[in-house]
Amino acid sequence: MSIEERAKAAAQNVEGKGQEVVGKVTGSNDDEAAGKAKQAAAKVRDGVEDAKDKVAEAAQDLGDKIRDGVDNAKREMNK
Repeated sequence: MSIEERAKAAAQNVEGKGQEVVGKVTGSNDDEAAGKAKQAAAKVRDGVEDAKDKVAEAAQDLGDKIRDGVDNAKREMNK
């Protein structure tokens, strides 16, 4: 998990929300749409970080299982 990427996503979301509000207040459809787009991009960025976390966790689990299997095989061979 990249804390830096999570922080960037949070900042992008806040920026987008602000721009959306400005658009609503001023009646600017362009600002409102741009703000919503930034928020959507932030959600995607956060989702990518979630996926990376899950892949890293699965890889760690697999590595642990392989290591355990090798250790068990060594013990069996030394009996």
